[in-house]
Amino acid sequence: MSLARKDTDAGLRALVASTNIKPEQKVPQVLSKLQDILNRISVQDDRELGAFKNSLFSHGILQYCAGDALKLNYAKVEGGYATATQLAEILSSCCVGVDMGGDTEAFHTRLLPSVTDSLLSLASRLMNRALAGNGQPEMFRFFKKVMGSVCWLLKAHGHLATQVLQSNHYERMLMSEEERVGTVCVSLWHQLLTANSELVAGLGKGPLSVILDDVVYRMAHTSNPVVGGAAIRTLLLVARQQESALQLIIHSFKGLEGMIGREWRGRGFDEEVDQLIKLLHREVPKPADHTETWPEECVRAACIIQAAWRSYQTRRRVKSLPRAVRSLQRSFRERRRRRAQQAQAVCWEKELRLQLCVRRQRARREFHQKQLQLLQLLPPGQVQQYLGEVERQAAIQIQRVWRGHRERRNFQQRRNTHTQHRAAVMLQRAVLRFLKRRRAEKAPPSFSPWIGPRGLTDSRRAELKREVEEHIALHPSSVVSLEGSRELHAQTQALLLQHLQGREAELREHTHTHALLAQINTDLELLLNAPSLSVATVTDCDVFRSRSAPVAARARQSHNALLQSGRLPWWKMLGDGDITCPESESAHKDHRLEAEFNCLYLGGS
Repeated sequence: MSLARKDTDAGLRALVASTNIKPEQKVPQVLSKLQDILNRISVQDDRELGAFKNSLFSHGILQYCAGDALKLNYAKVEGGYATATQLAEILSSCCVGVDMGGDTEAFHTRLLPSVTDSLLSLASRLMNRALAGNGQPEMFRFFKKVMGSVCWLLKAHGHLATQVLQSNHYERMLMSEEERVGTVCVSLWHQLLTANSELVAGLGKGPLSVILDDVVYRMAHTSNPVVGGAAIRTLLLVARQQESALQLIIHSFKGLEGMIGREWRGRGFDEEVDQLIKLLHREVPKPADHTETWPEECVRAACIIQAAWRSYQTRRRVKSLPRAVRSLQRSFRERRRRRAQQAQAVCWEKELRLQLCVRRQRARREFHQKQLQLLQLLPPGQVQQYLGEVERQAAIQIQRVWRGHRERRNFQQRRNTHTQHRAAVMLQRAVLRFLKRRRAEKAPPSFSPWIGPRGLTDSRRAELKREVEEHIALHPSSVVSLEGSRELHAQTQALLLQHLQGREAELREHTHTHALLAQINTDLELLLNAPSLSVATVTDCDVFRSRSAPVAARARQSHNALLQSGRLPWWKMLGDGDITCPESESAHKDHRLEAEFNCLYLGGS
């Protein structure tokens, strides 16, 4: 060993043993020194490297890395989990190829299990961080590197595989549904079985079942060809290395060959698929002395379960026994009651039939007795005539029944014949139509000769002209010429002027007529309501002198208004915004007076 390496080794031991430096600050320094030493020793002889690894173990540096260093919270360490990953790789490589002198028991029984557990713990933490909601992408890359370190360690020390399978950290990895985690786990066992062919023989039935369960589960619940290829190659290696493992696969996973052939063909590894299916189809005979051995605890648990189940069945059967007996009794009594009712109904029916027969016989006997009595009353000469009449009526009845039967039979035959005839007619009609269409389709097309339009003769032309003239004479045109329109307009204007000129006189006459009608109605009302002459007063006489008291009051009011308007100055008679001259004032006054007097009714005017 060179002097420089001895000094470096001594400095590393002092750094590990120092307590003045915080653990979070010590780990990066230890990692840096280890990397420096390994880089310098890796170019030398393998024995030198093995001796250096032995010195790391003997001086407790590997124990420090496996115990204290990898269990730190690397979120507070410089470099983070990248530092932890590098330390795990160095620790795994330093545990392989160690040139042990004599203390091999401590190395294999203490250090290696501790290193394995620390690596799995670190891998579990990295997996949780990678699968977290805000997980960083590089965490999964660190996880793969740590699992690669575990694989490197297991390749050199195969007996640690059982510890890995029994570890709680690896169990958490198996429980993960993440496809990437499954890919790493399946690839781990594929690499191990490829590198170490004796690993399957060293594993027991339980650990091997755990591996096979995980591999088959990952293969069945993913469509990733990487996972599927690694799983199929792993199963193929296990089946080839040991016959008992193949038997375990066949008996534990029924229908595996069908699933493999259906799901994983055409993915790039058809050769491995065919080989595995061929192995799974092969019959693996069980040994003659093969007996299933179960642990004592399993046997005891099975006995307890069977006893509990049988006691439950017995209690249930005993509990349901009275109900079953009651149900049986109820059904038996119901059946007996139905049978009694049926027997009673049969007896009643027989008795009814017997009574009917007896009544018929009695009626027939009474009828014959009456006939005999009537025959006794008849004279001897009419007996034969009566018997002949009876025979004739009987013959008529027999003939009527027979003829009815014969006619019904003949009608049925005729109806069948008529149905057949109609069916034959319909068939013939359909066949004839079909043949007609066929003949029409096969017949060559016939072209009728072209006939040009016939020309008009002179007589026909004269006749048409005469008809047109008669139609025009009977139906003159409604279109009026310009001169006719002007003449019609002048006539219309003259008629309108005449109507407007005579309208004023017509209105006056109409108003006078209404006034006379109102006067007549007023007079009639006064006469009907007038008191008798013996009780009449002066007021009643005044009513008859004036046509209407309201008319007289209105007349007085109008007269007073006219007198007052005559006394007012001219400027008080102006409107709100109108300025009128004296001439217009007199015209306006006359118009108001005319309006006042027009609203009055003066009888007789």
